[in-house]
Amino acid sequence: MSIAELARPEIRRLRPYEAAIQVTDTIRLNANEAPWTSGADPFRRPLNRYPEIRPARLRTALAGRFGTTPERLLVTRGTSEAIDLLIRAFCREGRDNIVTTSPTFSMYGHYAEIQGAEVRTVETRPEADFAPTCDELLAACDENSRLVFLCTPNNPTGTSLSRDLLTSFLDARGNRSAVVIDEAYIEFSGERSMAELLDAYPNLVVLRTLSKALAFAGARCGAVMGPEAVIDMLNAIQAPYALSTPVVECVEDALSDRWIGEADRKVSQIISEREKLRAGLEASDLIRKVWPSSANFLLVETTNVDAIMNATREAGILLRYFGGSLADCIRISVGTPEENAALIGTLSTLNAQAHD
Repeated sequence: MSIAELARPEIRRLRPYEAAIQVTDTIRLNANEAPWTSGADPFRRPLNRYPEIRPARLRTALAGRFGTTPERLLVTRGTSEAIDLLIRAFCREGRDNIVTTSPTFSMYGHYAEIQGAEVRTVETRPEADFAPTCDELLAACDENSRLVFLCTPNNPTGTSLSRDLLTSFLDARGNRSAVVIDEAYIEFSGERSMAELLDAYPNLVVLRTLSKALAFAGARCGAVMGPEAVIDMLNAIQAPYALSTPVVECVEDALSDRWIGEADRKVSQIISEREKLRAGLEASDLIRKVWPSSANFLLVETTNVDAIMNATREAGILLRYFGGSLADCIRISVGTPEENAALIGTLSTLNAQAHD
């Protein structure tokens, strides 16, 4: 059985919206578009025309970058849209559930709640670097667990799940759930993408984004990869013309060898700065623990959350506080060397004041 058969029956029957056909070098009088271009339009493809329903050239480029075929990939508006599409496709209101870990990216639960699906969480332990066991994940699932979301490297902890854990769970769960591996931060980890296992695991779905390593968060562009039948369903749900012409063009440019090379160098710099920032934080009396990170941020346990958050805010430095099971913790994104030095300086000043 294909995991596509786990989807809602009405979604499996759905067909994509049939938009007006688009043929270059023709007189287009079939789509109610303006026949003239604006003087404010600087793009290669004129903005008076609708973009491609699904950007074929961009899809092919992303498939090449992420290690799959175009037929197994849908270009999405960041990974958030991919999460929303998956939950809408697979989860019946009031009947089905998703399984994920805690703490993790909150949007899995957010979109499940919008859909009326139950959210089941596996509470992870700081002393285990927030890694669940395969048995814990399996115990959280039942016959209505349609999707399992696993973020690696995980947000907000920065820790990665081992490939052995992921493949063991994929094997054990089989076609009873779609297992979604969110790899938004994988470029900072040195790990190989699970996308290379799409042939081996027909229950595997992988999410990627251009927001982090390619520095294109403002473009809102990502991808979901999985079995062709699943991608076809998501294609039928996604709005037509989902990616605007300016986004398509700027992302095509960003995927050129020149800018990919620059991005790779910047990722290496971030990893180096991450370790320098770690050393500076570990030297501070205000920091109890810095967890290992495979991402572009660090999770730290503090001696005084309120004092640190107030002092950094007054210094014009914004950090992320989550509360809940991370009540004593702060997530710190890795910035430029100057920004990281400003943070360490602010902590040093705060520490000195505490000892006066």
